Amino acid sequence: MQPLQALILGAVEGLSEFLPISSTGHLILTSHFLGLPETDMLKSFEIAIQLGAICAVAWLYRVKLLAGPKVWTRVAAAFLPTAVIGLAVHRLVKTYLLGNLQVVLWSLLLGGIALVAFERWHKERADGAGEITAITHWQAFWVGVAQAVAIIPGVSRSAATIVGGEALGVKRAAIVEFSFLLAVPTMAAATGLDLLSSYKDFSSGDALALALGFAAAFAVALASVRFMLDFIKTHTFAWFGAYRIAAAILFFLIIRP
Repeated sequence: MQPLQALILGAVEGLSEFLPISSTGHLILTSHFLGLPETDMLKSFEIAIQLGAICAVAWLYRVKLLAGPKVWTRVAAAFLPTAVIGLAVHRLVKTYLLGNLQVVLWSLLLGGIALVAFERWHKERADGAGEITAITHWQAFWVGVAQAVAIIPGVSRSAATIVGGEALGVKRAAIVEFSFLLAVPTMAAATGLDLLSSYKDFSSGDALALALGFAAAFAVALASVRFMLDFIKTHTFAWFGAYRIAAAILFFLIIRP
């Protein structure tokens, strides 16, 4: 992998990880356009550079992450079902779904339609949880179940958790921040699990690519998180849904998988 390719993939990861558009899907599509062969090393690289985005959120939310049990017990309750389901199907997903353009494009399209429909019909509850500490542990658990759906490439982890949380009565600002915090253990575990089983796919020459991808993901994710927090103040996620639909149709026409 060339340094420029690593930087591009890192930037795509940092930009898309915390927006409801699917980082995995965009990485797979970007790799396709860059002409990178769908090898085990590439799949592991796309997972490993998530560490950059994780560190960006951990840095931005370091105060809340260290705020005590009211926050991290809820994060733990949401992480548990994702961890169990993810561990059970990790090998299956990496072998058969990760890198599958058909799966990615259909997930982008159907996920976009679902976002638009959800925004059309959902009304935020006035008595909904407006702070992370007001989210119940059961609500957090079911948000984690919703997040597990994002194991399918193209679904979007952030979209699954945000829509799941809003459907459970959590206010948008609170569930968006909770989604950011939940990304830290979720993505760290996914990256660690993959690297434990696939570190042999990397050679000493891949170190530079990993470092560049990590750095790009970190820097762009910092901006992406701030953008998301500002965006939700005046806009709905229907815009992201429309983007997903348009992107899926465009890619279907161009790639014809």
